[in-house]
Amino acid sequence: MDDTYFSDRERGPQPRMNEKITSPAWGGIIAIVESMMSKGYFGIEFPWECPDGEGTIGSNERVMGLALQGDIPDIEWPLEERLLPSTLAILDLVEFCHRHVAKPTSYGFHSYYKHNHLSFDREEGQGEFRSRVNQVFARNGLAYELQEHGQVVRFAPPILQESLRSTTFSTGDPDLDAMLETARVKFLAPDPKIRQESLEKLWDAWERLKTLEPGKDKKASMQAMLDRASPEPNFRATLDQEARELTRIGNSFQIRHTERSQIPLALDEHVDYLFHRLFALILLLLRLNGSHGGVQSGRFIGARQTPRT
Repeated sequence: MDDTYFSDRERGPQPRMNEKITSPAWGGIIAIVESMMSKGYFGIEFPWECPDGEGTIGSNERVMGLALQGDIPDIEWPLEERLLPSTLAILDLVEFCHRHVAKPTSYGFHSYYKHNHLSFDREEGQGEFRSRVNQVFARNGLAYELQEHGQVVRFAPPILQESLRSTTFSTGDPDLDAMLETARVKFLAPDPKIRQESLEKLWDAWERLKTLEPGKDKKASMQAMLDRASPEPNFRATLDQEARELTRIGNSFQIRHTERSQIPLALDEHVDYLFHRLFALILLLLRLNGSHGGVQSGRFIGARQTPRT
């Protein structure tokens, strides 16, 4: 059954670019949690027990609220639509609920108390919760997705999204691979502070990349990679200028260094822009060096894209 709305079918889905959760989306998330609470979906972790000790009959809202506030103090309990928490606190709530949800199924009716005893399927319950939360995210144009492993990830800016999700780094240098992968993962984090760390790690990778050519110093190594990236002299000059400028940016702003002379990045959008700019150059150099005789001393300099599943 198609669960899209008319507007989605007519105009296509909304762009997923908003990073601040607004009141309508918050209300939708509250509705999901309270609906599942009332049906016993959280009884596997926070059980409401049959008075005769025969099993779980529902969710214990009080105990769940205590556990939630112990983990996420910024969320009021019971959830209140008029009190909009921070976006990060709401995303923590989503992950908390996914961790503790499971689909209840009745396995016996207790005639004296007139209630059902419940068994639980965690995988199915988590799947239902993900589907409902991700629909709220999508309908509100939010740049987040609750994934199967239970963590919320951020959608990168559209021009970067596919490359970030499908690229696997295999440079032959484990340290460089680890830096690039850490930068990729952190850039998809909802927390802007972690995204700032992704930029620092990407610039570390940039400096490491300059040393990959065996038997050459950093400057000669970089020139050799640029030569292979463009035999055409005009574009080669453009790449050289871009490489120099990105190195200057890394030394001028608070990316790799924290001296008082370094300039802080004022906006999250500036982090996105600089990440995109350097990531594009690194990916270009890795791909073109890999496809132009990039096997040196048993090392393959490259990056490959894997199909999305």
